[in-house]
Amino acid sequence: MTTFKELGLNAELMKGLDDLGFVEPSPIQERSIPFILKSKKDLIALAQTGTGKTAAFGLPILNQLQANKKDLQAIIICPTRELCLQISDDIKKFAKYSKNIFVTPVYGGERIDSQIRLLKRGTHIVVGTPGRVHDLIRRKVLKLNTIKWLVFDEADEMLDMGFKEDLDAILEQTPKTRQTLLFSATMSNSVRSIAKQYMGEAEEISIGEKNVGADNVTHEYYVAQARDRFDALKRILDSLPGIYGILFCRTRNETQIVADKLKKAHYDAEAIHGEISQNIRTKIMDRFKRKQIRLLVATDVAARGIDVNDLSHVINYNLPDQNETYTHRSGRTGRAQKSGISISIASPRDVRRIKQLEEMVGKKIEFKKIPSGDDVYQKQIDSFFEEVEKTNIDEISNEKYFQEFVDKLKKLKKDDLINYIITNKFSHLMKSCKDLRDLNSKTKDFSVKKRDDGNNINLKINIGKNHGFDIKGLFALINSNKKLKGAEIGRINLMSEYSVFSVEKGRANDVVKFLDGTKFKGKKINISEGGKSESYQRKDGFNRKYSGKKRGFRKARR
Repeated sequence: MTTFKELGLNAELMKGLDDLGFVEPSPIQERSIPFILKSKKDLIALAQTGTGKTAAFGLPILNQLQANKKDLQAIIICPTRELCLQISDDIKKFAKYSKNIFVTPVYGGERIDSQIRLLKRGTHIVVGTPGRVHDLIRRKVLKLNTIKWLVFDEADEMLDMGFKEDLDAILEQTPKTRQTLLFSATMSNSVRSIAKQYMGEAEEISIGEKNVGADNVTHEYYVAQARDRFDALKRILDSLPGIYGILFCRTRNETQIVADKLKKAHYDAEAIHGEISQNIRTKIMDRFKRKQIRLLVATDVAARGIDVNDLSHVINYNLPDQNETYTHRSGRTGRAQKSGISISIASPRDVRRIKQLEEMVGKKIEFKKIPSGDDVYQKQIDSFFEEVEKTNIDEISNEKYFQEFVDKLKKLKKDDLINYIITNKFSHLMKSCKDLRDLNSKTKDFSVKKRDDGNNINLKINIGKNHGFDIKGLFALINSNKKLKGAEIGRINLMSEYSVFSVEKGRANDVVKFLDGTKFKGKKINISEGGKSESYQRKDGFNRKYSGKKRGFRKARR
C-alpha cells in the first residue's frame, strides 16, 4: 500500500494530511502527485467525480510554492461557485501548517470589490470561475504573468457550460513557461481541442475506464407516464425512509417546481439552481450537510462542486440528455467506501436508453416496480421498528416519571399495545395509502441481455463517436486490410469513447491480429474480446460481407 509519505510531500503538508486523516492516496493522487513534483511537462488527468482530484493537483503545487514571494504563482479555474469555494477550502486545510500561504477564491454572485481588495493584498493561489476571472483580468486587477501553474478542474463541464471564450481569454494572459494541468471526467472533443490549442506535449493519466460507474453504486429504474412522474417520485420517496440525497432535474424551472411541490407535501427538500443567490445557497448547503434537509433538488450545473460523502441516493427525475451526465450524477453517491443507489424515473419512450447506460457504466440497471400503497405502508412500519430497536433508552430509564409510564403500559396486553402504537403513528398513512392506483406504465424490462448467437463474438474497440468513429469508419477499417475483406460483421454499438461490434467466430482472431495496434485518425487502436452490442442489419434480416457501403442496412427492430 502506497502512503502519502512515500509521494515526496514536505513535513508541513504531511502534518495537515494527518489532521485530515489522509493516509492512502487515491489512484489519481498516487499517479499525479509524483508527476507534478518531478516534471514540468503539461498533464491531462482523466478521473471521475469524487476521486480526489483537488489533492492530486493541490498538494504538489503547495509543496513547490515559494511563500516568501508575494507573486501569484498558481491559478485554478473551475465551473461553479460551489466548487470554487470547495477547492479553496480544501487547499487551505492542506496548507494548515504551511506558513504565510494565501489562497483567494473569486467567483460571481458576490461583490467584486471585496475580492479585488484580497487580490491587492497579495495571494499565492487564485481559485476562480471563468467569468469572474476574465472580468478581473479586464479590470487589470488580476495579472497572470507570474504564474507557474494553470489548472483546469472539471474542464469538460466548463466547456459544456459555454465558457470557452472566457477560457481562451484567460489562457492568452498566461506565460508560455507555465505548467498546464487539465483535470476532467471525460475527454470530449471540446476538451481535446483546448488541450491541442493551449497545451504542449502532455502526459495523459487515465484512471479506470472512462465513464465507468463506481463499484459501490447500484442502479435502478422505474417507468412512469409523464403525467404520473411526480406521483411516482413521491411513492418512491415514501418507500425510502431516511433517504439522504440529490434529486436531479433538467431545468431551473423544473427544479423549483418540483422542490416547491415536495415542500408542500411535507418533504424536507430545497432547490438549488443558478437563480438562487449565493447567500441563500450557502445557507441551504449548510442545512443539507447537517441533514436538516434530506433531499436537495438541483440542476447538473448547480450541483457541481457539492462534496458530501454520505449520500444514500441520487435520483434522476428524468434521464439526462447526455449519457455521460448519468455517470456524473450517479458518482455523487457511493463515495468514501460507502454504498449508494442511483435511481432513474424513465418514461416508456426512454426505456431503450437504459441498455446504453448499462454498457457505459458496466453494470446492470435493475428494473423496479413503482411501490404500491401497501408497499409504502409496510416499508414505513418496518423502518419505524428498526429505529425503535436502535434507540438508546439508557438516557431516560432513570428519569423521574419513566417507571410511572412503564407501570401504566403494563396494564395493556402486548398485542393491544402494538396495535395502539401502529394506529397512533400510522393512521394518516393508512388513509393516504388506501386504494392508491397503480402508477407503473405497461412496459417491458429492456435492460441489456446478450444478443449474439453462438456463431459470433463481440469485440470491443477503444474508439467511438468522440473520435469521429462511425459505422462507415468501421467498414473502412475492416476493408483496409486485404486479409479481412469479406469478414461478416454483425451487431454494432457506437458509444462516445468506445465501440462494440460482433464478428463471426472464425474471423475474430484475424480482426484482432490485423487491427490491434494500428491507428485511426492518429489514435492507437486496442481491440479486445467482450462487450455487448445492438444490431445493424439488412432489411432482409441477414448479415452481409461488408464492402464499405451502408446502403440497405437499418437498425434492427425489437
